[in-house]
Amino acid sequence: MEQTSVFERLRALSRDLWWTWQPEGPAFWEALDPALWRSTDHNPVAMLAALGPETAAARARGLGDLERSHHAYLNDADTWYARAGKPIGGLVAYFSAEFGVHESLPTYSGGLGILAGDHTKSASDLGLPFVGVGLLYRNGYVHQHLDADGNQIAIDVAYDFEKLPVTPCLGPDGGPLSVGVPMGDGVVRARIWRVRVGRVDLYLLDTDVPENAPQQRAITARLYGGDNETRIRQELVLGIGGVRALGALGLRPAVFHLNEGHSSFLTLERARQVLAAGEAGSFAEALRKVRGQHVFTTHTPVEAGHDRFGPDLAWEHLRPTAEALGLSRPAFLRLGHWPDETDPNAPFNMTHLALHACDRYNGVAALHGVVSRKMFQRYWRETPVDETPITHVTNGVHAPTWQAHQLATLIGRHAPVGWRDCAETDPSWERIEAVPDAELWQVHRERKVALLDLAREREADRRARLGLGGFPDRLDPDALTIGFARRFAPYKRANLLFSNADRLRKILDEAPGPVQFLFAGKAHPADEPGRALVRDVYRASHFDFLRGRVLLIEDYDMELGRALVQGVDVWLNNPRRPKEASGTSGMKAAMNGAPNLSVLDGWWPEGYDGTNGWAIGEAREYPNPEVQDAADADSLYRLLQEEVLPLWFDRGASGLPHRWLRLMKRSIATVTPRFHSDRQVRDYVHHLYAPG
Repeated sequence: MEQTSVFERLRALSRDLWWTWQPEGPAFWEALDPALWRSTDHNPVAMLAALGPETAAARARGLGDLERSHHAYLNDADTWYARAGKPIGGLVAYFSAEFGVHESLPTYSGGLGILAGDHTKSASDLGLPFVGVGLLYRNGYVHQHLDADGNQIAIDVAYDFEKLPVTPCLGPDGGPLSVGVPMGDGVVRARIWRVRVGRVDLYLLDTDVPENAPQQRAITARLYGGDNETRIRQELVLGIGGVRALGALGLRPAVFHLNEGHSSFLTLERARQVLAAGEAGSFAEALRKVRGQHVFTTHTPVEAGHDRFGPDLAWEHLRPTAEALGLSRPAFLRLGHWPDETDPNAPFNMTHLALHACDRYNGVAALHGVVSRKMFQRYWRETPVDETPITHVTNGVHAPTWQAHQLATLIGRHAPVGWRDCAETDPSWERIEAVPDAELWQVHRERKVALLDLAREREADRRARLGLGGFPDRLDPDALTIGFARRFAPYKRANLLFSNADRLRKILDEAPGPVQFLFAGKAHPADEPGRALVRDVYRASHFDFLRGRVLLIEDYDMELGRALVQGVDVWLNNPRRPKEASGTSGMKAAMNGAPNLSVLDGWWPEGYDGTNGWAIGEAREYPNPEVQDAADADSLYRLLQEEVLPLWFDRGASGLPHRWLRLMKRSIATVTPRFHSDRQVRDYVHHLYAPG
């Protein structure tokens, strides 16, 4: 009986992802079975199912301590939101196509999802009344294998939801709770699942249920999978189904936050509900009633990043909703067009729908706000560009998730309690200067060794799978290690480093010591230029002068992301300005003492101060991409040769790079307070959720 009781306590704790950002959380679960911990993608739910009650209960040392911490967290009423006077006056519903909370929940592909996960965790930490709404994908996002020629092979995995940290929501009859979503081939049922993220609930919808036809069950099979028809059907489930799911759960949000245009259909469903309740006499009146509750965040200045659907496809699937709104085909399609669009056959644009149906809009960095105002000024043609009503909230990252807890512990010995919550102007940040160089260097080296171990493990597994023989390990913890990890999209220029092989060879040959580069990132399976970039980097790693100095690590995920930002010495970021809306990986690296070597794009113009990293190129626009690429490559090579390498290899009598360590401390102290997602969420509360 005791073993069963302990097992049930373990199961309860495993289903709240709060443990993922506690210093003692991962270590507690790993101690149950280290090998199983690795093979289950760090998933306690799957671990417990494999171990069984008797074994799990016998190994659950420290369970009481973790439970007490969990209880204290959930019951602490002295949150930032409470101290701020609860300014919103209701619940925030945050809609996103992906949520990257932890690798054990495969509902993310990249930066958009990681941002959503960090936003959710900070909402929990701050005590914000908040729910997330997304989709639960049977196959998640693709896993990446690299073949012997560097070609990206997309691998699908079918997940057993019973072994994920999700719980089915139940209806009044005790059965699974679901909602109906009208679309072209009838009403599709979507089951509702609940994920606990500390104080916050995340609700995910899944169409793989017996009531649906096979093609309907497949709607939520893969994140960003399938063709345009699959995408519009997913977005109907997210937007319309998400609003209906909240209603079925008895939730009435005060704010609906659209994280990118994927969920824009929610605005139509909310207007339909107002009409159905007799609270408005027309669609225009209904939209006026609801739009004041809608906040829209755009994440990309790249045109291809805005979902568009052909007019026939849009009408096929939205006709039931349009008819319920009393809209003809032309009137409905105009919601996805520019206000002055004259072509009735123009694609239906999800971002334009959001601009029509939301009240407040923002980009995700100061520069991105400028770019977005120019990009969408046509919507407000009579308004000067600078007065276009699109503001910005610069993204942030959840420091407890991404900052190595060993580093946080070290800083905590010299800074006051709660140092992470101090404003950037607080003198507490100056206390980081007091951290002894030798201790900071030791913590960093330990994280670097852990990173190289993970890189070796993944490369050895890949080579074994391909029958390539053992991994010729040349990874060196004493080498200057430069990391590059992000989605392999053309504008991010993953291959810029290799654009002048002769110059790079000369730099490395003349370097005072060893230098190595670690790359990671996936291309979307349908993005052939992105897949070509993967091949380019892989093949560059096999150049004679780079063999052993460059490694492309396959299957970039949250585990690898944490290891990289905590273990590299320098973070390389070279997008084609101004195409990077924000970027967040560099924030994570900087919080761990890895200075950024970055183009002045996205968040870096706000973060760079001349003492905490390096700026590649100039803050300007170029006449064509070729000129820009050449100028940025020249700047990158010059900085490596003249500044980065000399500083790294400048060692004192102790063997420590004291000037480099000063740079690490500046990176931590200047970036952590400004780019913590707690600051980001507070900005949303004050400026967009409860403006004025």
